[in-house]
Amino acid sequence: MSRVIFHLDMDAFYASVEQRDDPALAGQPVIVGAPASQRGVVCAASYEARQFGVRSAMPSITAGRLCPRGVFVRPRMTRYQEESRQIMQLVAESGAVVEQMSIDEAYLDVSALFQEPDPDTALRASLPLARELKQRIRSKRRLTATIGVAANKLLAKLASDHHKPDGLTLITEQEKVAFLRPLPVRALYGVGRVTEEALHQAGLRTIGHLQDHAGDLRALVGSFGPTLKRFSFGEDDRPLELGDEIKSISEEETFLKDTEDRKVLRDCLRAQADSISTRLKRRRLGAHTVQVKVRYGDFTTLTRQITLEEALTEAADIYRLGCHLLGREKLVSRPLRLLGLGVSSLSEPHAHQLSLL
Repeated sequence: MSRVIFHLDMDAFYASVEQRDDPALAGQPVIVGAPASQRGVVCAASYEARQFGVRSAMPSITAGRLCPRGVFVRPRMTRYQEESRQIMQLVAESGAVVEQMSIDEAYLDVSALFQEPDPDTALRASLPLARELKQRIRSKRRLTATIGVAANKLLAKLASDHHKPDGLTLITEQEKVAFLRPLPVRALYGVGRVTEEALHQAGLRTIGHLQDHAGDLRALVGSFGPTLKRFSFGEDDRPLELGDEIKSISEEETFLKDTEDRKVLRDCLRAQADSISTRLKRRRLGAHTVQVKVRYGDFTTLTRQITLEEALTEAADIYRLGCHLLGREKLVSRPLRLLGLGVSSLSEPHAHQLSLL
């Protein structure tokens, strides 16, 4: 049976919800996060703000400098979660098998609805359903979504990234190799900063270079080489994951002696961020939520977290947000017995999100 996979990605989700709920924000450069006058970070940005270079995880003061007319709005996570629930309910009503990747993103397997012997005939037959889904979300939720359509997860994700916002892109089996050729190697799932640098040093900058490379890619990227080669030709047999996927990654350290020494705590947090980042990249995932955990000498335990619209993978970003949470919440007000750092709300990062800062 031919496979037909949709990748659905809501457009600037947090900011779009704010613009919809407050008509005065329509068309404005909306920045969801702490005001520029306060110590904080950007959780999301509208497309109008992104034109000025504003991105998730950026310090609010930097966003304010880049976009002086930006309208800062405090995040309302409960509101976004409820909106996500209603959107995913609409998606499920289509009859698709759904793997929700994050609050605003999902894979849909609609293969059972389009049982055509020819793969590209099945893909083209699914386009009316994709248009209907987009229209239902627009009419019932007053938000726009972008959908990529292809025969596997790799290509469906690239298709949705290709044209945003409010896009609909089909990558057929016949056209996939040519579609991939001009794209940078970083666009492929699993290619992070380190892998990208190794490929660039070997003169491999585009996916076309990978397709044409006669050597063994394992010499450059280790055991990922054969998979990377298959990905470069648009081949991906990964199934949708429907419940057994990893939910979170965390690290904790209990100190031999309670401490509030800033250097000790920073070194601890940095090591934890490095470990978490390595584990994320090994699984080729990004994290939308960063959490810190502290325990004091009397065993009082507190946790604080921040959720971003774009997924993080880099240790520097995770570390900086951990420091931000400790400072913003004044958690090191007395010596700590334990310090922990964790990430959750895991999904595949977009290519342009792999290194935000």
